[in-house]
Amino acid sequence: MPSLELLRHGSTGVSGRYNGHTDVPLCEMGWQQMREAVAGRRWHRIVSSPLRRCHDFALELSRRIEVPLSVDARWMELHFGAWEGRDVADLPGDELAAFWRDPVLHTPPDAEPLTALQSRVIAAAGALRASIDSDERVLVITHGGPMRVLRAAQQGMSLREALNIEVPLAALWPLDIAHGDSC
Repeated sequence: MPSLELLRHGSTGVSGRYNGHTDVPLCEMGWQQMREAVAGRRWHRIVSSPLRRCHDFALELSRRIEVPLSVDARWMELHFGAWEGRDVADLPGDELAAFWRDPVLHTPPDAEPLTALQSRVIAAAGALRASIDSDERVLVITHGGPMRVLRAAQQGMSLREALNIEVPLAALWPLDIAHGDSC
């Protein structure tokens, strides 16, 4: 049976910031978290976000287990616009509260709407699902945002609820690919 798993990147050592498209690398703890998450596991191929916190580890893993690696920008994190790279404490409290209350209606200034993230990630997952052979195992190394919107879609949750889904650093989740209408 085919298998598709999602792995969130590990720690970057930069917490409390909106680093959607900001290209920060993994810190040593992040490397360790990711190595532990995949220990003893194998895949036939790896797909990665192009951002370093995903791609650097994907490259190392693909070389180590000798499988092909492809990069797909659709697996990137949400672009936070004017909030990109900024510390949460420096953001306007009313805008931040509105975003967390309803991220669909209250997009950060100049940011990618959550609906756009959902559309691109669901398209990426659908294309990947269609390309998986019957006995193939595929790993996608991505970010918390894409994992949240896919989990919300599979669980029948509204997009507004997606940000409430906890996705720990270096979380490894299976994605149900048996049901084509899930996402």
